Amino acid sequence: MHLEWGFFLRDIGDGETTYLSWLFSAWGWTLAVAGCAWVLALLLGSVVGTLRTMQVTWVARLANAWVELFRNIPLLVQIFLWYHVIPSLIPPLRDVPSFVLVVFGLGLFTSSRVAEQVRAGIQSLPHGQRHAGMALGLTTAQTYRYVLLPMAFRIVIPPLTSEAMNIIKNSSVAFAVSISELTLFAMQAQEETSRGVEVYLAVTTLYIITAMTINRLMALIEKRVRVPGYVGGDR
Repeated sequence: MHLEWGFFLRDIGDGETTYLSWLFSAWGWTLAVAGCAWVLALLLGSVVGTLRTMQVTWVARLANAWVELFRNIPLLVQIFLWYHVIPSLIPPLRDVPSFVLVVFGLGLFTSSRVAEQVRAGIQSLPHGQRHAGMALGLTTAQTYRYVLLPMAFRIVIPPLTSEAMNIIKNSSVAFAVSISELTLFAMQAQEETSRGVEVYLAVTTLYIITAMTINRLMALIEKRVRVPGYVGGDR
């Protein structure tokens, strides 16, 4: 099998853009969708995950309902709901760019998974830490902020690494609403050039580079924030 990589330098027909520049533009859209969705997921997931461990029953139940709702509906279905259904029910959303709708759909879906990791991290801590904070006169909010969450986040960095890598892969659903990310580029470029092997090898390589970069960054963060003798430290 002969691989012809030179076609990436070929003009796509507009006189300005090559397949190579289109590929890197698609990579940028993938990173933008995944990055914005990750920020949203991390913020919402941290809040919801914390609420799930509250001793106020109705608050914990609402947080559990959030997780069950977004975790049990397939991601692609959620994207279609945000793109086709919700704007019909809420007319002002008809003018919202598809990029924003995809970010919301992917971010909310991932927030349910992040919430589960945060909940598990908090509940894995010894109960004495919560009691010690309360005994020192800290409020519930202060106990979470200064005692529980700093330790819980150190514990959940490895599973959060997996979620950060997953969000890169899940961003491929954006092709369904015509966002020119890597998957849509691959589909269109191989149809136009009939060089599917080269196209999908290039796209796969960029996905791998992105995922491995995230993996190394999270590993560095884990190493810097670990508590010696408690999590990942010398015992």
